[in-house]
Amino acid sequence: MEVNRFCDARSLDSELAIMIGNALSKDISRFGEAILVVSGGRTPIGLFNELAHLKIDWGSVTVTLADERWVEASHMDSNERLVRDNLLLDRAKAAKFLPFKNNEKTASLGQVVCAERLDRLGKFSVVVLGMGDDGHTASLFPNSHRLGLGLDMGSTLPCIAIDPLDVPHERITMTLPRLLHSQKVVLHIVGERKFKTLESARTAADAFQYPVYALFQQRTTPVEIFYAP
Repeated sequence: MEVNRFCDARSLDSELAIMIGNALSKDISRFGEAILVVSGGRTPIGLFNELAHLKIDWGSVTVTLADERWVEASHMDSNERLVRDNLLLDRAKAAKFLPFKNNEKTASLGQVVCAERLDRLGKFSVVVLGMGDDGHTASLFPNSHRLGLGLDMGSTLPCIAIDPLDVPHERITMTLPRLLHSQKVVLHIVGERKFKTLESARTAADAFQYPVYALFQQRTTPVEIFYAP
C-alpha cells in the first residue's frame, strides 16, 4: 500500500478531496456517471466539507455508504445524517444519495432491500474507508458474528447485516468484495494511535483480529492510505 503522509488533517482533507474530485470527473467523462462510497465517524467531516465545494458535475454522481447503523436518518448516530449534514451541501447538493436504512425493522430484514439497491450500481469510482482503534473498517468488527462472511472474497453478497459485540446498534455493512469492486480505494486515517493500530494489523497479519488487514492481503484493488497525525 502507498502511504500519503500529511502534516495535519486539514492538508490531508484538501488533497484527498482533489484526488476524489478528479476520479469522479474521470468516470463521468468515461461512463456518464460516477459513484462515491463514504464512511461515517468524525474523521471524514473535514473531507466532506471540502468535497461539498468542488466544482464537478455533482448531478452525475451517486453517493452511498460503506456501512450504516440501523437507526432512523434523523438519529444522531446515523451515517446518512452525517453525510446529508456535511457532504450533500453547496455544489454537492445536486448529487444523488443511496441510503441503506429502509422500512424494515431490523438490519437482518433490511439486508435484502440494501442488496437490491447496491446491485443496481456498477463499479464504484472511489471508496473512502476509515478505521477504528480496534482495527475495524466499515462495520467489519474484530471477531464479530458473520465477520467471516463479510471478508469472504468468494461471496456474491454485496452487503450483510452484522451485530457487533461491543458497540451499539445493529448495522448493515458492505462486504469486502463489494467494497473492492472500485476504481480506487482509500484508507483515511487521522491520529498516531490509529496509525499504530494499522502497524499492529500489518504485524499480526490476522484479518479476524484486525479486519483492516484484509485490505493488505487482497490483490483485487490497489489501496492508498491517506494519513495525518
